[in-house]
Amino acid sequence: MTPLEIVAVLLAGVGAGTINAVVGSGTLITFPTLLALGVPPVTANMSNSLGLVPGSIAGAFGYRRELVGQRERLLRLLAFSTVGGVAGAVLLLVLPPGAFEAVVPVLILLGIGLVVLQPRLSRAVAARAERRGEATDGRTSAVERSWWVPIAVFATGVYGGYFGAAQGVLLMGVLGIGIADALQRLNGVKNVLVAVVNAVAGLVFVVVAELGLLGAEAKVDWLIVLLIAIGSVCGGLLGAAVGRKLPPVALRAAIVVVGLVAVVVLVS
Repeated sequence: MTPLEIVAVLLAGVGAGTINAVVGSGTLITFPTLLALGVPPVTANMSNSLGLVPGSIAGAFGYRRELVGQRERLLRLLAFSTVGGVAGAVLLLVLPPGAFEAVVPVLILLGIGLVVLQPRLSRAVAARAERRGEATDGRTSAVERSWWVPIAVFATGVYGGYFGAAQGVLLMGVLGIGIADALQRLNGVKNVLVAVVNAVAGLVFVVVAELGLLGAEAKVDWLIVLLIAIGSVCGGLLGAAVGRKLPPVALRAAIVVVGLVAVVVLVS
């Protein structure tokens, strides 16, 4: 790898880490960059997933204040995200490359729609829960106890383990409607869940590649992993510093814009 290519991957990592901390979809920066540099698609996907993990952790660390008091919530949702991430990674290895090409843009648009309608939908769900007399324990809202929230988190984990672009958009749509809490606090939860999904998916990729189950050509490029990791950590801390200052309306607008860009990139 030439010095110019090293700089390009580092900068792509910074951009991806920044966007992931605020919204998500950083994969749409790093993955095309690797392909443009001639990295084989499978190697690019595996190396990119691993490289973005430290950036997601840095983003979650930047939101540590918003994560205070959410331990129980995180532990519950992490279980579903972890299983989903493993399932998504396995699907990537066994399904044809174009299997999800048609459904991915639709899923992202769904996430955008959920984010836009989130205030109205969350109020409606809360009102219905109140009418049913569902109680809360002071830490967990009645809305959060809706049966579909863990299932939806699992589904986004599957999607994240399979591809990952705009995983944050989908998660923010789900969390914003299913959990009655401030958007910034939910963004902190999102960063933790995305970090775990990327980590478990990356672990699956490493094990499979080391066992040679994908052929000799499929391997992890550890230099790429290192470069993206360094860049994404810097970007994750930067994105958290910026994202935490955004008011709910601005954060929601950023999610919508990034999501629409992701759709355009994927269908073009």
